[in-house]
Amino acid sequence: MTPTRRAIEGRAVARGAAVGLAVIVPVTIARALVERHVNDLSSSAWIYPLSILVLAAYAAAGVTAARAAHQAPVLQGGVAALAAVVAWLPVRALIWAIRENGRGLVSGDRAALPPADVLGALALGLVVGMLAAALAVRLARPHRAASPTRAV
Repeated sequence: MTPTRRAIEGRAVARGAAVGLAVIVPVTIARALVERHVNDLSSSAWIYPLSILVLAAYAAAGVTAARAAHQAPVLQGGVAALAAVVAWLPVRALIWAIRENGRGLVSGDRAALPPADVLGALALGLVVGMLAAALAVRLARPHRAASPTRAV
């Protein structure tokens, strides 16, 4: 039995992370704009479509990386979604620095980047990216006939 090497493919991961980030950044900006006009975003109806769009970004990152990967597409998809979250953190910090309205970045009751939220985003990114990549791989496989053909 020959062991297979599962390496991270930089191009596939970068491509997936770029796609994920291309969706996450506008959603984050939209969230900041909505947050300015809504008293409590967590109890607003806006939280649902914005959250779904972020999950779709993780999925898009995973699918893009899986399609670009030569080996271990599910691994590449998960890492790409994780990379999109990590690349989003400086963008979120920049938005916080521009808007700075008395909130702390990582501390305080209304922190812009609470550590628990960051860990949750990392976990969701990894899981959704891997699931979307696995689904993309499954759908890309050619369908085999349900029953074997018989030779006459």
